[in-house]
Amino acid sequence: MNVVDQLVAMFDPVRGVERAQARTVLAHYEAAKPSRLRKDRNRNHAPNSLVERSASALRNHARFLERNHDITRGVLRTLVNNVVGPGGLGIEPQPLRRDGTIHVEFAQELRRLHGKWRKRPEVTARMHWSQTERAAAYAWLRDGEVFAQMVMGSVPGLVHGSAVPFSLEVLEADFVPLEYTDLSRKIRQGIQVNDWGRSVAFHVFRRDPREAGAWITPADVKSVPAANFLHVSTMDRLHQLRGVSEFASVLTRVEDLKDYEESERIAAKIAASMAAYVKRIPGIDGFETGDDVREKDASGKPIPRDMRMKPGMIFDNLAVGEEIGTIDTNRPNPNLVAWRAGQLKAYAAGVGASYSSISKDYAGSYSSMRQELVEQWVHYAVLADDFAGQFSIPVWERFVSMATLSGVLRVPEDVMPGTEADCLVVGQAMPWIDPLKEATAWEKLVQAGFASEVEVIRRRGGTPDELLAQIKQWRTQVDKNGLVFTSNAANTEKVVIDPAQLSSEATDTTV
Repeated sequence: MNVVDQLVAMFDPVRGVERAQARTVLAHYEAAKPSRLRKDRNRNHAPNSLVERSASALRNHARFLERNHDITRGVLRTLVNNVVGPGGLGIEPQPLRRDGTIHVEFAQELRRLHGKWRKRPEVTARMHWSQTERAAAYAWLRDGEVFAQMVMGSVPGLVHGSAVPFSLEVLEADFVPLEYTDLSRKIRQGIQVNDWGRSVAFHVFRRDPREAGAWITPADVKSVPAANFLHVSTMDRLHQLRGVSEFASVLTRVEDLKDYEESERIAAKIAASMAAYVKRIPGIDGFETGDDVREKDASGKPIPRDMRMKPGMIFDNLAVGEEIGTIDTNRPNPNLVAWRAGQLKAYAAGVGASYSSISKDYAGSYSSMRQELVEQWVHYAVLADDFAGQFSIPVWERFVSMATLSGVLRVPEDVMPGTEADCLVVGQAMPWIDPLKEATAWEKLVQAGFASEVEVIRRRGGTPDELLAQIKQWRTQVDKNGLVFTSNAANTEKVVIDPAQLSSEATDTTV
């Protein structure tokens, strides 16, 4: 009891006790107390224990939906296309001279070598670099993690795809056994760590453990140093070793949505097949009804009538006491569209994709569509940053290192040591909803000094140096042919020509 409670208790002990009890009750979070209407959620499992129990089942469930549910497949494609994109994450070399400026010539040589390496970057030689990035990102978002071994130098049976002796072996999560744990060696879920929890080695199957008839033994597991192994993962908790599928929190909702849509489709199909039925009214005196008036076969049994439905038909062969009845199925369900839209919005929020993109519903004003795009693009940018930091940038750094060590690339003496592999990662640019409005806004920002031309080019997914080179080459060709385009008309001196001087033989052309 505080001082006020004690003073109150001196004059009214009951009231003083009530005040102290009320304060004790208010000192607890209401959500922390289970009740008849609120389940007990107080169990606190370690993150690795939860992953060990659930990651494999969640991964398999997500793969099932990816194979059999059109919306889930579309969500994965939407995420990958906006995170990695058609050309992959752009790598812009940024090596520095000793005076701090960018070494342009060395950067160009890096681009040239990387352009050749991109054609066959992985050991199977079936994918180019941007396709490899998309495949890795697809597996990462669906399964929660993906692995890649960096294979360097001369390896028996392996032919590298370029002069740089460096290739990638991209592996699904199943290749690192989730159940492989040896605490005496600090191995848990296939990952060996040091005393600080840093990965030092990965224990990997030499072949796919899911292949039919494969007999996996301890000899089929190899240890790969962490320095040569990449692990892209989704971490929900600190101290978590293995990743969990991005779809973990929405799998139940998606499964219900899939089942409900299938039920509605079947119900609508059945409803479309129902035409009419003959209703017989028994008990009419003086009339023969039902089977009594129908044509009979030799055994005296009524012959079934074949009433073919067609537009505008008239039923003129009904017997007395018969009438035509129809079945009202209320299908398609008029509430399905609104209910489905609500479920898809929750689905989109759970996986971080745009509702408009996964539902293909683009109804709305320019302001609302742009607001959705701006808010959503932050999530795509975060995923792109995670993927670049765990996959694209380490691959680039190892590529530069191997190109240098193998002698394929010579580092100039004026390059600042330690900056050879410096780079700028260029992610996907946010698309323009209304190009005219967007272009006008950027033009005004550049004119006012609040943005630069380089930023505009980057935002549109371009490379400033390449764009300048293209413009320079194009201007040279234009001037050589005596042409004037609107892009350089403002910088061209205006010439007034007397119409009398024009003739049909004039050869000068203005476009």
